[in-house]
Amino acid sequence: MAMLSADIFRALADPTRRAVFERLADGEMSVGELKAGFPISQPAISQHLAALRGAGLVTERREGRFSYYRVDPAGLAPLVDWIDRYRSFWPERIERLKGLLKEMDP
Repeated sequence: MAMLSADIFRALADPTRRAVFERLADGEMSVGELKAGFPISQPAISQHLAALRGAGLVTERREGRFSYYRVDPAGLAPLVDWIDRYRSFWPERIERLKGLLKEMDP
């Protein structure tokens, strides 16, 4: 799971890739449709899609000579699992921080 989370973080670290991912969250799109929303070349969009696909975040559907992409919600599962693992960690830490801040307050 750690490797999968790292792949997801790497894929989403790039702002353009995040924007592509967010646009695909609205529904399936072709490369051409995606390209229309970005000031970058079609090969660059294809590279971003390849990185997202490699991280398991999007799926590709071929129809003739066209490729259509959409978000694969299951691809976010390792990230959700990682966040859930630390969810119980934060309330305790925040309570300790509150106590420390109260002690520091004159």
